[in-house]
Amino acid sequence: MRREFGMPDVGEGLTEAEVVTWMVAPGDTVAVNQIFAEIETAKAAVELPSPYAGTVSELLVELGQTVAVGTPIIVIETAEAGAAPAAPAPAAAPAEESAPANLVGYGPRPGSVTRRARKGAAPAAAPVPAPAPVPAPAPVPVLVPAAANGSGGLVPLAKPPVRKLAKDLGIDLRQVIGTGSGGVITRADLETHAAPAAPPAAVTAAVSAPGGERREPIRGIRKATAAAVVSSAFTAPHVTEFLAVDVTETMALRDRLRATREYRDVKLTPLAFVAKAVCLAARRTPSVNARWDEAAGEIVYYDRVQLGIAAATPRGLIVPKVRDADTLTLRELAVGLGELTATARSGKTPPADLVGGTFTITNIGVFGIDTGTPILNPGEAAILAVGAIKPTPWVVDGELAVRTVCQLSLSFDHRLVDGEQGSLFLADVGALLTDPGLALTW
Repeated sequence: MRREFGMPDVGEGLTEAEVVTWMVAPGDTVAVNQIFAEIETAKAAVELPSPYAGTVSELLVELGQTVAVGTPIIVIETAEAGAAPAAPAPAAAPAEESAPANLVGYGPRPGSVTRRARKGAAPAAAPVPAPAPVPAPAPVPVLVPAAANGSGGLVPLAKPPVRKLAKDLGIDLRQVIGTGSGGVITRADLETHAAPAAPPAAVTAAVSAPGGERREPIRGIRKATAAAVVSSAFTAPHVTEFLAVDVTETMALRDRLRATREYRDVKLTPLAFVAKAVCLAARRTPSVNARWDEAAGEIVYYDRVQLGIAAATPRGLIVPKVRDADTLTLRELAVGLGELTATARSGKTPPADLVGGTFTITNIGVFGIDTGTPILNPGEAAILAVGAIKPTPWVVDGELAVRTVCQLSLSFDHRLVDGEQGSLFLADVGALLTDPGLALTW
């Protein structure tokens, strides 16, 4: 029996993925759960197990090709005793129907797959009524006649905050293609529409450097990172504050702990102390561990700190999470950070570990950088950048001394965090790193 397997939604409602490795070829025999391909989503690399046992008949997607969730990518011929040859599937039936229902994560969520209409493409024809109900195809932009409000043309669907943003940006919503459910125009659609168009090829060639150039398609993690930072920069009003901190006592404590039996086999880095300080300080300033819910008109305060750690990997920047970081001891945080970093660098971070964060730390000090202005992760209220830790002239008790110092920079969403709250939080983190004994009093 011919079985087509569609690109699965491997978690968190992803809408597309790129095939980076085929581990089988036409004619190969595969068993159930045998890994047959590796794909790269906007979040991580994921291995795909075969849902069928049989012979690979055809590979439908080329290496490096990005396809939407539900698009057929492989054909497997299965031998099923007593089974009649399968009738051709109706043209409107989505490919994911052929995937077994008991495999978790296979097939897109209803309504989760949206594709932007190609420029110049002809309007899709209306579906032919079928004898039995079938799942609706992926939503396309829907325009509502404007006769009801007396205006000419067509009025696209958009929520009031998006309409206001369009008005502020001077964008005519009738010129924007909506990619939301049912064709609703989103903030991301407005940002994409407002982005400057690429220059014509002839112009680009004229200004190219004499030594030539190299081009790479924007996809995978780089594409997701770009979309996230643009969305954050144009949605959340950023404020950044800076603080120089004398961490001499914290570094001395780290040296003492390294010599103890409990920490002898643990990689205890300064980042573990920063993470602990952030979790303690967040208890005193809950607004830094919150989220602005525009659609509901609410501020969501979290009971636990889902701590994101920005990690540079060969695939790009990702932010895996240490779950419930505020419940962990210093040793547990150190172990968790070590495992998180190793998994991220190997490119094996599961997609589920890259979502659901409430606060992020980015360690720019590992690159020898003193300070910067970090951009918020979308949906989070604050992010802390930790600069290089190094000997610095410092005034102690009125006299100049050489101390171990680092720079902290905190960016926060001013809709959620006032200047006073952000300042108090940053001061608390700095105080704990200056005198780690304060943790006993909080």
